[in-house]
Amino acid sequence: MKTDHHRHGRHTHSGGGLFFLVLTLGLLISRFKVSFGIGLSFRIPGTSRNFTLAWSLGAKGKAAAALPPYTVGKVGGNQDFINSSHTVTIGPAEGIALAIVGEQEGAPPFDFHYAAVPAADL
Repeated sequence: MKTDHHRHGRHTHSGGGLFFLVLTLGLLISRFKVSFGIGLSFRIPGTSRNFTLAWSLGAKGKAAAALPPYTVGKVGGNQDFINSSHTVTIGPAEGIALAIVGEQEGAPPFDFHYAAVPAADL
């Protein structure tokens, strides 16, 4: 008896998961006018470039304020070697997923960023 085993590739896209996150948590968070963000960045050895992954969730137009400060102006940008940014807006809520490889002014050699930005600071 011969059995064929086929491996099916699994593709992950942050856009689909981000949609459900914004649909559930984002709408709830946006009612409180707060933005949450988390990010991880590290310097690529032997270069002046960083690899950064960051996500934020909050009120529409305000979610970017919870991203690490060295990602300002990078959402939707094309100035880096790799810049993959996804934004999802549903009503008053917005979510951002960001992956960057490139020069990031002000980025430390290693950074774990987390933030909760209240409405008064937005």
